[in-house]
Amino acid sequence: MLSPEELRAVYGNTLDSARTRDGGIVVLVTGGTGLVGKAIEKVVREEGKAAAHGEKWVFLSSKDGDLRDRRQVHAIFERHRPTHVIHLAALVGGLFKNMKYKVEFWRDNVAMNDIVLSLCKDFKVRKLVSCLSTCVFPDKTSYPIDETMIHSGPPHHSNEGYAYAKRMIDVQNRCYNEEYGCKFTSVIPTNVYGPHDNFNIEDGVAPGARARSPPATACSAPIV
Repeated sequence: MLSPEELRAVYGNTLDSARTRDGGIVVLVTGGTGLVGKAIEKVVREEGKAAAHGEKWVFLSSKDGDLRDRRQVHAIFERHRPTHVIHLAALVGGLFKNMKYKVEFWRDNVAMNDIVLSLCKDFKVRKLVSCLSTCVFPDKTSYPIDETMIHSGPPHHSNEGYAYAKRMIDVQNRCYNEEYGCKFTSVIPTNVYGPHDNFNIEDGVAPGARARSPPATACSAPIV
């Protein structure tokens, strides 16, 4: 789980430099009901400074619209008029789901990312921060690893659909900056889990192991 200090270090310092004409800031968070989105919402709520600073935070869920549909996403941007966007939404899953649905992981994530970044440009969003994944790094690499090594080799074949889709955000960020001057960037978190994670036993590693623990213990069976 990202600490409040880490969240502020990533997102907080982008808000003071650009405000709307009436002094307000609208931060739109896609994937706002997921693990990281709920963590950010918790920090914003506990600090209690958003209203005093003229900030409005909007945490989207899948109920607000299909991010693969440009018309629906355009309607969301039209409604909220964000000045800043934190793009967390993605089709995610555990190892077996990634291996089984590589095409869907590629197509759905590329579609969401392309539409969100495009509309951030069209609506003149001042700063966009997208969330990548550790799986973007090459399978065969040297350690320690850093962000300069993302494209230095292919990712692990088991989740290449998802990994390449996430890698392309890094490429899009650079292209939008070079062509349009957009301030788009991304972060690469380590594997995170905690409250509001998906604890489906077939759909994750750490959270899945946590979900298996009570029933396995009850019947004296191995967890893995």
